[in-house]
Amino acid sequence: MIVAGFGFRASATEDSLCNALALTAVASVDAIATPTDKAQNNALQAFAKTHNLPVLEIDTSAMQTVETQTQSVKVREKRGTGSVAEACALAALNNAALTTPRVVSADRLATCAIAQGEPK
Repeated sequence: MIVAGFGFRASATEDSLCNALALTAVASVDAIATPTDKAQNNALQAFAKTHNLPVLEIDTSAMQTVETQTQSVKVREKRGTGSVAEACALAALNNAALTTPRVVSADRLATCAIAQGEPK
């Protein structure tokens, strides 16, 4: 299973999320993962509907137990992880491996990372 993890600001648009996913250069994903408190965001829900993808909600404690490849000081202070996108992608799966580290959308409002593993 391939999961795209997303982190994004409240002002991110569906285009922000599309651009971030496109920058990963992955052909397709099976689901998207994001923090529970962002899962109902209008832009994310529109993105999920457009791409016909389920949204996997990742709680803060699960994100904080995952070691991320990239590190953002701001994100570490606010979320307790180095990368929301990477942590969500990895925490959504069993035996997960990061295949694409965090990339940042052109408008700098969204991040995306790709992980592959077994469904939970």
